[in-house]
Formats: sequence, C-alpha cells, structure tokens
Amino acid sequence: MRCFRAAALVAAAALAIAPGACRRAPAGTTAATAATDVSPAAQPVEDSRPKIVALGDSLTAGLGLPESQSYPSLLQADLDRGGYHFDVVNAGVSGDTSAAGLARLDWTLQSGNVKILILELGANDGLRGLPVAQMQQNLARIIERAHEQHIAVLLLGMEAPPNYGVEYARSFRQVYRDLASRYETTLVPFMLDGVAGRADLNQPDGIHPNTAGTQIVARTIWQRLKPLVDAADAS
Repeated sequence: MRCFRAAALVAAAALAIAPGACRRAPAGTTAATAATDVSPAAQPVEDSRPKIVALGDSLTAGLGLPESQSYPSLLQADLDRGGYHFDVVNAGVSGDTSAAGLARLDWTLQSGNVKILILELGANDGLRGLPVAQMQQNLARIIERAHEQHIAVLLLGMEAPPNYGVEYARSFRQVYRDLASRYETTLVPFMLDGVAGRADLNQPDGIHPNTAGTQIVARTIWQRLKPLVDAADAS
C-alpha cells in the first residue's frame, strides 16, 4: 500500500520501508487548499499492480491514527487476506475540500493502472458551510474524469453539521444520492454510519474516528468495495 499522508504543517518525508507496508514517496507539490493544516502530498511511485486510489481529506489520511490503522490500510489488509493483488493508494490530505481534491485529481491518478477511485470528499465543505451546489459540481467533475479513464468510483457520503440549518443539511446529504443516481455510481450513504456521535469510537475532537471506529468505517466501505474489486479483477 502507498500513502499520501499530510501531517499538520509538516512536509511529507521520503521513507523507504519493507514491502507490504505503507510506503512514503518523495515530497511533491499539490494544489493549494484553504485549510491551514495541509502539507504537500507525496509523489506517486510506479507499481505494476492495479490500484485503488482513496481520494479524500483527513478521514482518509487517518489523522491522529497510526499509519497502519487508516481505513485505506485496513482495506489493503482485507484485499491481501482475500488474495486480491491490488495496491491501495492513500491519497488523503487533511483539510481538503471538494475543490482541492478536484484540483489535484489528475496528479493523483497519474501513476496509472487505477481501477477504482474511492471518493471521500465534502466533509470540509460542510464544516465551512460552503455552497452545496459548488460541492456537487466539484464531485461531479471528479466522477466524470474518473469515468473518462474507465475508473470505477465508490462514492462515500457524508453529513453536514446541524449548525447551518436543516435545509443545508438536507441539501448536502442529497448531493451524494443525486450523484450516485446520475452517474450510476456505487454509494456508501454515510461513511461514518455507526461511528459518528459515539465518544467511544472517536478521538477527543469528536470528528475523527479512533482505531475502533476506523475498523467499523473500513468494514462499511469494504461491503460496497468488494463487488467493484471482483468486477475489476474479472475484467
């Protein structure tokens, strides 16, 4: 597995480690984001195996967790146990909005042989109360670009915080459902289902899952990801 990890205000360092573990590549430059806790993501490393790219924010990067406990790492373990020869690329950058994810999409996919894109973006749009229509447009463009490259998309739905009102939360939630219907994309309705709002499954910030919570998140994603992997493996 390869990881694009972004620690707060710290540039990613080049680190070579043993096969089978998460590998860091030399630091590179990504699109600027509005968040202050974003550092450049690492440059991708060539690998001949088909890839599953997890494009997201701190929930994908695994903020506050050991690298091996991020949900992309747990998905890699599921794949390995199942005998699947896929490489999961953790392209999570803390603080990313949907616009920032769109801006770095082409760079993220340039390693080639990407079969599946796990799209986990929008949480920071919701936290900042950014326009829902703009978020929808950004996510739509990401899906379209992936489909142009014959990459299947697994869309992870999120929920907006209640402080922006009921209508904003409703519209925010509906974006994911509308996109999944429009593009016939596999959808996880709520990525944090069974985890959000539970102190025992979250870190002290109440936002990011702890190791136990992330295991639930990974199981939720795996249920929808496995059919896509089976289809890609058979093609």
